[in-house]
Amino acid sequence: MQISNVNVYGLENAIRVSKFPMAVNVEDCTCETIKTTSKLGSCKSGSGHDNYIKGIIVQFDMRFSNKMSVELERYHFIDFISSQSTMHRITKFMLEDQCNEFVDQRVIDIVQEMIDVYNGLEDKGTEFAKDLYLRILYNIPSGFELTAGFTTNYQQLKTIYWQRRNHRLPEWRAFCKWVETLPKFGELVLGGEK
Repeated sequence: MQISNVNVYGLENAIRVSKFPMAVNVEDCTCETIKTTSKLGSCKSGSGHDNYIKGIIVQFDMRFSNKMSVELERYHFIDFISSQSTMHRITKFMLEDQCNEFVDQRVIDIVQEMIDVYNGLEDKGTEFAKDLYLRILYNIPSGFELTAGFTTNYQQLKTIYWQRRNHRLPEWRAFCKWVETLPKFGELVLGGEK
């Protein structure tokens, strides 16, 4: 798994508005992190007190496996902006370059052989070609990796972090380690802890 092109938006504004509930004059609210800001951000998920971290938006690109993709889709606010497409490009990839180290070489060889046969066909409109294409798509291993662009926020990352930081899948543990590196995530969401 690889993460790149990370952008964090709204951090200072979210810290400022976290102080609104106790403010008489909102003009006095600053972007300075205070004890209450961290306490609110690290409170129990679902209590509503951490809503201000929803305003800290994170965008990034991530190369990850099909296996992680299936699990990632359970979260309600981590939106795929765009991704590489197996439907459009599976026969153009170098399959071995797209698979992680856990994919058995024999599986790669079998699917690559089907891709080579498909790419050698003159007429891709035949029933044989259409059937072969579907066989290729349905035999892509779970360790096949694509890159996608995402948008999410600190509140959703908080949920993912607490649910997946000790997950059996190494990609999730690596993802959670990356989350810890986001600006002020440890201070605001983890209560200063990792």
